Amino acid sequence: QLQASGGGLVQAGGSLRLSCAASGSAASGSTFSRNAIGWYRQAPGKEREVVATITSGGTTNYADSVKGRFTISRESAKKTVYLQMNSLKPEDMAVYYCNTVRWYHDLWLHTSSWGQGTLVTVSS
Repeated sequence: QLQASGGGLVQAGGSLRLSCAASGSAASGSTFSRNAIGWYRQAPGKEREVVATITSGGTTNYADSVKGRFTISRESAKKTVYLQMNSLKPEDMAVYYCNTVRWYHDLWLHTSSWGQGTLVTVSS
């Protein structure tokens, strides 16, 4: 499983950096070196949605709603993937999760069970 951390309370326009790290059997180097990783979020009453992905080769992809504001990156030595979130808006408020993903039939699909998410609260 991958565990997300780094959430908190921030004012609109502020920034946060989330971290995604492997735990248990997923803590081997192959989890991060061989897999694409995705950041998801789920707001109250809404479905979980993917917001950013990064492949093993470093290719990134973003949901339109976060393009230009969020940046996904990976640090292989630390087996960690980050999500830098700038210019946060109240609509970004959600529980954020990370997971291994794969591209299948024009969709990003998560490939592992869900780990702990981290709550991001944005005050207006």
